Amino acid sequence: MDKSELIEKLKKMRLPVIAEQYELQSASPEYSQLSFDERFSELIDMEYDSRVNHTIERFIKNAHFYDSTASMESINYNPDRKLDRSQMDELSTNNYINNGLNVIFVGASGCGKTWLSNALGIHACRDRKTVLYIRLPELFSKFEEMRIQGKYNEYLKKLGKYDLMILDEFLLKSTSESERSDLLELMEIRCNKKSTIFCSQYSFDGWHQLLNGGPIADAILDRIINSSYLITLHGKSLRETYSKLKDKK
Repeated sequence: MDKSELIEKLKKMRLPVIAEQYELQSASPEYSQLSFDERFSELIDMEYDSRVNHTIERFIKNAHFYDSTASMESINYNPDRKLDRSQMDELSTNNYINNGLNVIFVGASGCGKTWLSNALGIHACRDRKTVLYIRLPELFSKFEEMRIQGKYNEYLKKLGKYDLMILDEFLLKSTSESERSDLLELMEIRCNKKSTIFCSQYSFDGWHQLLNGGPIADAILDRIINSSYLITLHGKSLRETYSKLKDKK
């Protein structure tokens, strides 16, 4: 079998990186000094790394992050924010996901809740965990759409499979009876099994009021609070800070 035929077969077998690197190896004299095992090992490593990177890129794309540039390495630990670096380092291990625990970011608008949640989500994708970012108002609309189409249970089951869900703009306003029911069903299917990050401007007392109090509110909060890391963010709006930085450039 000649080289061109071998390369063509590799491509047909969906091994494009091996095909490309094999062609480069054949044209480079330096590779002739390596053993067969060394050359073959390099080909396998490059194909494997390429597939892992493509998987991560697909996971990040499918998560629909608000900010796909957010990263754990770029977190702003300005003292005014009172953000615990050791706690964020602990979350960066992704053990909270492995253990089905939640994270709650509470703080005023612009304090960086969404950005931090996206940084954690992207970090999870790099660990090849499935993630979905969605605003709670958008989720409620989606539930209603699926209910009309007769696909409610199917959609709920799909949401229960994500390793990590990020619910942004959580309980910004009072909820309807159907919305409270949807939220309870979602928490029931994910509680202690899969992880959820909540981004909210209100404390737990505010949540209880926005859920209209009563048994359903108690049931929802019980499923969330008792298995969550609570991170309260302080300081001025980061939107204002970074807007001023841009103006200076």
